[in-house]
Amino acid sequence: MRFGTILSGLIALWLIIGLVAAFQRGLFTPDETSCSTLWHTLGTVAVGPLNYMGVNPTIGCPELPELPEPSE
Repeated sequence: MRFGTILSGLIALWLIIGLVAAFQRGLFTPDETSCSTLWHTLGTVAVGPLNYMGVNPTIGCPELPELPEPSE
């Protein structure tokens, strides 16, 4: 019973630190038009505390395929 409480507290603390990391990266600003989608933000919240441990994980944007030029 006590182990579950401690584990829940640690998970909550991890997610709060992840929210701080996402906020510091500017993922909650409405004018951000890069690839900061819902999944990118959630991924940063999930692994954000690793930044403070020195791991520095990155989540890259997928490359868009080259679109053909229109014919004249």
